[in-house]
Amino acid sequence: MAALRYAGLDDTDSEDELPPGWEERTTKDGWVYYANHTEEKTQWEHPKTGKRKRVAGDLPYGWEQETDENGQVFFVDHINKRTTYLDPRLAFTVDDNPTKPTTRQRYDGSTTAMEILQGRDFTGKVVVVTGANSGIGFETAKSFALHGAHVILACRNMARASEAVSHILEEWHKAKVEAVTLDLALLRSVQHFAEAFKAKNV
Repeated sequence: MAALRYAGLDDTDSEDELPPGWEERTTKDGWVYYANHTEEKTQWEHPKTGKRKRVAGDLPYGWEQETDENGQVFFVDHINKRTTYLDPRLAFTVDDNPTKPTTRQRYDGSTTAMEILQGRDFTGKVVVVTGANSGIGFETAKSFALHGAHVILACRNMARASEAVSHILEEWHKAKVEAVTLDLALLRSVQHFAEAFKAKNV
């Protein structure tokens, strides 16, 4: 099993930040509870806000919920072949307050593309990502592909684009990804790409 993540170790100004030694967990039914590892106790209310919460939505694409020999819920990420006790839906929680059913989304500078897309299924969608052979473009293309989309990596350098495709397929062999030449600085290249895309996908 992957090591449990202890919340409250990063410096943030969020009211949802947990004190040191606390951890956020979920039940089979999606209710959030809090484990105090210092005092070895659990409670339903957030230690700072006093609110009760539950996770919103289904598990992300490729995830499954299981229970260990002690009856504790854990989660299996079949795409990245890992397990964790941390519910991947904790970025999307709803306060247990029927008069205020707002969904809280917690993103910051460390949020990954995989976290942004969690819970979404893009099967049947076609996504074009420019500059997808490295950096943010690559992470975006990979995330869409691992969530079921047919992803076109539109790049100037086909060798590097093909290498990026291989890396994505290494993570999930069923991913639908392809590399296509596109140089946004050349109008002829843009026109050729658009014509080829329309002929194949429209």
